[in-house]
Amino acid sequence: MIDLVPDTLFWIKDSDSRIIHCNKLFLDHVGAKTLSQVLGANDFVFSPAHIARQFIIDDKQVMSGYEVRDRLEMNTLNSGKIAWFTTSKCPLYNHKNEVVGSYGISRPLDKNSQVSSGFNALKVPTEYIRKHLANDISVDKLAAASNLSVSALERRFEKHMAKSPKQFINEIRLENARRILAETNLSIATIANKNGFSDHSYFSLKFKRLFGETPSAFRKNYLAAKHRPNSK
Repeated sequence: MIDLVPDTLFWIKDSDSRIIHCNKLFLDHVGAKTLSQVLGANDFVFSPAHIARQFIIDDKQVMSGYEVRDRLEMNTLNSGKIAWFTTSKCPLYNHKNEVVGSYGISRPLDKNSQVSSGFNALKVPTEYIRKHLANDISVDKLAAASNLSVSALERRFEKHMAKSPKQFINEIRLENARRILAETNLSIATIANKNGFSDHSYFSLKFKRLFGETPSAFRKNYLAAKHRPNSK
C-alpha cells in the first residue's frame, strides 16, 4: 500500500535503529535493489556520518515518546546532493504496548503534496532565506525580495507549506544550526549568531521545541554516539 503513495520514503526500524522494513522508494533512495540488502542496516550505511547520527539520535527520542510531525530535515540524494525533506516519525509498539522501534515517512520538499503545486512560486523566498540565514530576515524583507505583498507571501506559505514564513525561517535556521553543532566545535553562542539568533536563550528554547533537547544536550549526545563502539 505504501508503494502506491508517490514520492514518499517509508521505513520501520527496530530499537537499535536497524531497518526491518521499507518501501521501494526507500530502496531506490539508498541505491538498493532488494529489501534483503538493507535489512539490519542502520543510517550509517546510507547517509553521511553526521546526518546518520542525527537520525539515530532522533530515533531514540521518538522511542522515548517524542513524535516528529512534518519537520524539515536535510538528507542526501543518490547524486550526493544535500536536499530538504519533510519528515514524520512515531514510536512503534508491540501487542503489549511496549515501544520496540520506530517508523516514519519522508518526502523531498519539492515533491511534498502540500508544496508541489506552489514550489516554483516559493523558490525565490526559500532561496533568499537559505542565503541570508545569519541576517535579519523580516517577513517584510522577504516579501520585498519575492516581489510580493506580505499578505500574499503569507498566504502562499500557509497554502503550500502549511506554516507561516516565520516558522519556515526558524526551522531552516534550526536545522542548519543542528548540522553545525555536529560538524564543528564552534560555541553554541557562535552557532546561534551564525543562524540569525541574537538571543541565545530564545535559540535554545526554539531548538528544544523542534528537536526535543537543548543544543548542549544534542552535542553531548552526538559526541557520545560518535565515540561509542560500533557507532559507525
